[in-house]
Amino acid sequence: MNARLHLGMVDAMRLTRAGHLLEATAAIQRTLGDGLPSTKAADTGTAHVDVGTAPGQTWRRYLLPGPPAEIISPPGRDIGQEEGRFVTGSYSNRAGTRSYKLYIPRGYHGQPLPLVVMLHGCTQDPDDFAAGTRMNELAEAQPCLVVYPAQTPAANGSKCWNWFKATDQHREQGEPCIIAGITREILATYHVDRQKVYVAGLSAGGAMALTMAMTYPDLYAAVGIHSGLPHGAAKDLPSALMMMQGGAVAAGRHAPAIPGGRPAVPTIVFHGDRDTTVHPGNGDHVIAQCAPTRSGQSRQAERRVQVERGRVPKGHAYTRTTYQNADGKPIMEHWLIHGAGHSWSGGSSNGSYTDPKGPDASREMLRFFRGHCLPGSS
Repeated sequence: MNARLHLGMVDAMRLTRAGHLLEATAAIQRTLGDGLPSTKAADTGTAHVDVGTAPGQTWRRYLLPGPPAEIISPPGRDIGQEEGRFVTGSYSNRAGTRSYKLYIPRGYHGQPLPLVVMLHGCTQDPDDFAAGTRMNELAEAQPCLVVYPAQTPAANGSKCWNWFKATDQHREQGEPCIIAGITREILATYHVDRQKVYVAGLSAGGAMALTMAMTYPDLYAAVGIHSGLPHGAAKDLPSALMMMQGGAVAAGRHAPAIPGGRPAVPTIVFHGDRDTTVHPGNGDHVIAQCAPTRSGQSRQAERRVQVERGRVPKGHAYTRTTYQNADGKPIMEHWLIHGAGHSWSGGSSNGSYTDPKGPDASREMLRFFRGHCLPGSS
């Protein structure tokens, strides 16, 4: 990155943290205008930043995860010699086209299986994410189908899911429409238990996973969010940066409320307390957003909280907070990993952004998912 681009982004970050969002947007525009070839566009008189047009390195450094904690070898297979099939597909609808990879476990012979939708983080792809999370290996031990939608560089220069764009936060619009379409395509092609469809993701993928759970409660029975953010907490790049850096947390603001009367969204959250990319306070906001609304049973749920502290042998300590509904059933779990940064807890070094010293997030998510299903078919 040249010096002009670097200084411009530093200035934008400073303005964002100070709460001067319009000035930050203007600074980003000036910086990108200086650093990119000029293009012709209609002058609408409205400031607009399209993260998909920015140089990849810029967004990797300022919007997205920092470099991995260690040198990572190229993604490799981590599921043994006797493995299932990892097939490539593509889905298109009016909102766009995305490819995906689907893992079909060796034990699948047409019987109904659960489906897990895995949304990768920024700069990742399905192969990398599958290797790092080891979800395919677990799908052999606990049979399920696993699909990994792939973000495109054309949609986002760093291959982030656009969780912070207002056009990608609603049912049957933008990227949620595409991801739901991929999910339905798998349901139509394979024998899936439609009451046991789940969605999970890391970082930007975690934020988008929550958007999917919030906007398609009839499709997904539970959600897993690793190092993510609340649904609808940002509407543009400056507000995304503020949420990621903890601006809303420090100011005591909360994620957008969900309409009254909605039941809890079964949710499991993982977050490192030393995450400098996405402030760990966002995990608290996610839990608050997914709890039953006040016209439901939120007060009852708040009284039913269990806190457990533990440590992975030769690894990180953690605090797990479990929230139960009025019947005593766990509906939310919040794992705070002490000493962990912005990486998938318990993951394999065969993939990027993993921390093998943490509790096994993939295994715990599958365990949590098994306890939740939709009341009827989607």
